[in-house]
Amino acid sequence: MKLKALIFDVDGTLAETEEAHRAAFNSTFKSWGLDWNWSVDDYRQLLKTTGGKERMRAFQASLPEGERRLTDEEIAKLHLEKTKAYGDILASGQLELRPGVADLIDATKCAGLKVTVATTTNTPNVEALCQCCWGKPALEVFDHVSAGDMVAHKKPAPDVFLLSLEQLGLPAKNCIAIEDSWNGVLSALGADLRVLVTPSAYTDTDDFSDADWVISSLERINLPEDINKSMA
Repeated sequence: MKLKALIFDVDGTLAETEEAHRAAFNSTFKSWGLDWNWSVDDYRQLLKTTGGKERMRAFQASLPEGERRLTDEEIAKLHLEKTKAYGDILASGQLELRPGVADLIDATKCAGLKVTVATTTNTPNVEALCQCCWGKPALEVFDHVSAGDMVAHKKPAPDVFLLSLEQLGLPAKNCIAIEDSWNGVLSALGADLRVLVTPSAYTDTDDFSDADWVISSLERINLPEDINKSMA
């Protein structure tokens, strides 16, 4: 099975973005006059629900009776403002790629393989990260982008990975998904992909027993033989 493409998750995989997301949520909650403030422990649990709007719905469903509830329309509006706040954080340069990521993407391209993105986050967040970390639009870094706002169902459903395979025009057997979370592993497996996991700060306690490989970082020394041979 010749490797022809790597499909990257974004949040937690390319960079430790979750603290920037958490800060953006909390600052937006404050601007709305909400007394919601998500701690690191809160957010670790909330990340088990994929998607920012879905995360807010899950959080408010757990609130006691009498607490303020947002409508779906308000949640959508708040999330748009949160996305802008996140973009502002990244525009200030407060984010770095995880070790090995830039080199792996460069080596993949040099070897003639495709690199693409399959993520639950929305397209503006992908663009913000690429501008912050590469100073380029996403499609100058990746061959394709499959994002949560482009599919009907977010991870752990396989939709974004199936879209990536469609964009690439490749069968799953010729691709490897690179993930950092349990939901991401389930999503990739649902698309019949092999999965390489590099746990992030927020997912290091997830169960990755179903993944094909689990490594500490994407630095060359840690990469499985299937990928290193393709880079030779």
